[in-house]
Amino acid sequence: MQKIVIVGGVAGGATAAARLRRLDENAEIIMFERGEHISFANCGLPYYIGGTIADREDLLLQTPESFHQRFNVDVRALSEVLSIDQTTKTVFAQNRKTGATYLESYDQLIISPGGLPIIPPVDGAKLERVFTLRNITDIDNIKAFLLEKCPESAAVVGGGFIGIEMAENLKEAGLDVSVIELSNQVIAPLDIDMARDIHSYLRKKGVSLYLNNGLQKITQHDNRLVLQLSGGSLEADMVVLAIGVKPETWFAKDAGLEINERGGIIVDKYMRTSDPDIYAVGDAVEVVDFVTGQAAMIPLAGPANKQARIAADNICGIPSEYDGTQGSMVIKVFDMTVAATGLSEKSAKRLGLDYDKVFLWQEGHAGYYPGTEFMSLKVVFDNSSGKILGAQIVGFDGVDKRCDVLAVAIRAGMSAYDLARLELCYAPPYSSAKDPVNMVGYMIENVLTGKVKNFHWHEVDRLPRDGSVTLLDVRSPLEVESGPVEGFVNIPLDSLRENISALAQDKPVYVLCHSGARSYIAARILAQNGFDAYNLSGGYRLYSAATTEEA
Repeated sequence: MQKIVIVGGVAGGATAAARLRRLDENAEIIMFERGEHISFANCGLPYYIGGTIADREDLLLQTPESFHQRFNVDVRALSEVLSIDQTTKTVFAQNRKTGATYLESYDQLIISPGGLPIIPPVDGAKLERVFTLRNITDIDNIKAFLLEKCPESAAVVGGGFIGIEMAENLKEAGLDVSVIELSNQVIAPLDIDMARDIHSYLRKKGVSLYLNNGLQKITQHDNRLVLQLSGGSLEADMVVLAIGVKPETWFAKDAGLEINERGGIIVDKYMRTSDPDIYAVGDAVEVVDFVTGQAAMIPLAGPANKQARIAADNICGIPSEYDGTQGSMVIKVFDMTVAATGLSEKSAKRLGLDYDKVFLWQEGHAGYYPGTEFMSLKVVFDNSSGKILGAQIVGFDGVDKRCDVLAVAIRAGMSAYDLARLELCYAPPYSSAKDPVNMVGYMIENVLTGKVKNFHWHEVDRLPRDGSVTLLDVRSPLEVESGPVEGFVNIPLDSLRENISALAQDKPVYVLCHSGARSYIAARILAQNGFDAYNLSGGYRLYSAATTEEA
């Protein structure tokens, strides 16, 4: 009978324990968890603050008692593993209730320590009205503060997933909310041109954004906190630090396991560490980026669960491999949905890849069927093969399912040609006969086969205005009046053929419309009449959103 010790519960540890028991009824399984709760919905914590999840107990997926009863696992909550001895194959643990310490032996060890919230090294970061969010205790503290102190305002430091979710839910709880973010955008995995739509929407919802601002200091005056920023200051009744997490791997490092420069535990494709009898899973491990094949740290719940299952399989003699994380993510921002998978453009550029991109602005389902709204898609692809490298979608109706299809496409190594051939479900309440995913395939195929040449929003202002090129706007006069672009002459699309002789055929023509659809048609008309024509991918809407940022 083998004896397996697991360090850490929640997504990684609890999943591994359950899988081990399903595979081996006779194994001795011991799970240590430093906290009180061994299996809780950590991704659901912010929604308890906002009231979407009304009952705290709904967040508790398993108690130590229920987990033991169902899986026959020796669950030791409020017990912390302080060290690992590879030579003797023991862990040194402490009961946090009694203070007692003891050694526990193992045949195989799985460590799933997760990550610790990053607390910036600034004065005031540990004041009573300053909170972090990692576990049930943290959410209890925030909820109690809201109920007892009735704050009217909150500042969230950090514009990542947790920061934006907390901003939304604090706003839903009735507070005035500000988000402070060191970089120039929220949700770092996105490119700036996609993040700008989120900025605009957050402001529309009443959330104040302090971008390009670092937290310098927090001071308390009576019941108010003053946050000194690199670009000014603001006051709030409470602060939530949501800067990110760092791997909690000090005990693994002390044990002599191989650790990368960011503190991540290095594992092989079987989730084994540098010690073949010790496995590691979850937020604290270094993974392979599925798209690039390079080492990465990508803390997500889905991959953590898969890694736990793979570690358990291998311990039980079932060959199983983890082939990488592609970073598929989705986040709710009030009524907006933001999703991404694979490489962003900034990552592709940093890696020096030969890539291109297309932008699409399309309704989530048939426009004539009530209730649809537009989504903005950006897809990055390999410039020679058309292979899909990454996708980002911001919108409202059907964003998640389109990103899921594109995530599968990336995992399957599909190209734009494959996207164009996909047969996806269609009925007016759910989609369009030309689904956005198919449309992306068509658009990239047109680029790869030379049917259209695109230019992009960041090139518009760099185009010469000296007459050496023709700048053509094919929107309606009313659209142009509400949003003119310097140097562009207006000929509406439906008047283009009768006015084409007015254009100089020996000059390149750069064409724009609102979304890129009409300008594509115009570019095709021009190209077939001997012009060197370029279409603004994503159109004026994207150009305006990406280049106009509120203070």
